[in-house]
Amino acid sequence: MTETQPSEQIPVPAPDEDHVDLTDFLVHLQELLVENADIREFLQDLVDMTAGRLSRNGNTIACGVTVIRQKKPVAVADSDPLARRLDDIQNSFGDGPCLTALRTRTITHVPNVREETRWADYMKAAVCTDVGSILALPMELNSTAEAVVNLYSTRPHGFSQEDIAAAERITATGAKALYLALKIAQLRDARENLAAALDSRTAIDTAVGIVMAQNRCSRDAAFQILVSASSHRNIKLRTVAENVISHVAGDRNITTAFEE
Repeated sequence: MTETQPSEQIPVPAPDEDHVDLTDFLVHLQELLVENADIREFLQDLVDMTAGRLSRNGNTIACGVTVIRQKKPVAVADSDPLARRLDDIQNSFGDGPCLTALRTRTITHVPNVREETRWADYMKAAVCTDVGSILALPMELNSTAEAVVNLYSTRPHGFSQEDIAAAERITATGAKALYLALKIAQLRDARENLAAALDSRTAIDTAVGIVMAQNRCSRDAAFQILVSASSHRNIKLRTVAENVISHVAGDRNITTAFEE
């Protein structure tokens, strides 16, 4: 079996052929964005809604989403224990249909786990679970982040052509919302980092003034005294500055002297 290229092998049905109603899906994603939900909360709602939209009578779908961002921990959300277990197994092997979809940017379909010949180690572990078929769809985020939607059915051949087309629609819609959520999170982090930097600068400037007054020295000399204390004690410069301020303010638990 080979990875499936959605534009070549999966016919996308006309809108009236796709019975998945995304109205509530869109509304809820928009509400999450307006409420400024964090990424993990956003992803959890995304997987829960995706699993619910794709499940049918007699064919319950489990969903997992993996997001990889630069300089950030990998964010993972799963709709139920089956998805969580299969995602954990795949990550432990470092290979499988979902990671392949993430790397190749193509839909990866495993119609029957017991007949699959790719990813031998992962499939050997997967057949010990309740999964029958797997569908992995990369999310187009147009950013420094990467994400993949992992869908699991307990039935072999649990994803029909209509199911795959519906999953593409849902994934594309979710990707647009996730892109905005990541941008909002990036702006929030930048704002918090800026606020922390300003607080740190204020504390350092105040401590420098205190050391200047105590030691009757120049600003540069006072700053070097703080830097030296930070280096010798292996603590952050801001922490040294806050200790100086606390000491002058009357906190007698701080017994640090900062003379040269």
